[in-house]
Amino acid sequence: MIPPFIQPFLWSYDVEKLDLERDKKRIVTNVLNLGTTKATKWLFEIYSREDIKKTVANPLTGEWSPKSLNFWRIIFNLQ
Repeated sequence: MIPPFIQPFLWSYDVEKLDLERDKKRIVTNVLNLGTTKATKWLFEIYSREDIKKTVANPLTGEWSPKSLNFWRIIFNLQ
């Protein structure tokens, strides 16, 4: 279940239909792009660091803010 404080970052999706595993890439992308510190902490509690890193390493085309993607690439030491 997606907690209420995450829902604003997935505003264009029916959060009741999102699945934490199936929609992992979407959830990670939106939270890392738009999320607050609280949302990011939740993300790292729900998904492994490796899963999050894979999402950053293989970003959804056209979905990332260039600044956000660059920031997370630095955090994960990705080129």
